[in-house]
Amino acid sequence: MRRELFIVARDRSDLYRYLSQTFADAENVEVIWDRRAGERRQGDTAASPERRRRQRRSRNSIDEELRTVGYAFLVLD
Repeated sequence: MRRELFIVARDRSDLYRYLSQTFADAENVEVIWDRRAGERRQGDTAASPERRRRQRRSRNSIDEELRTVGYAFLVLD
């Protein structure tokens, strides 16, 4: 069975409550808060060079949906 995931923006408690209640009986749907607090690496780049070539977990479309709609919807196979 495929899983469906709603990630809700931290500042949208109303939307989190609504989605949680709406999908409370759905076994394959999970509603979670966006737990990210920002970039972890915030030091001076000259003193601590970036080792990773790219952000593995970067999902620009999810970030955009969280900012504009208040949630992002994902289907996990």
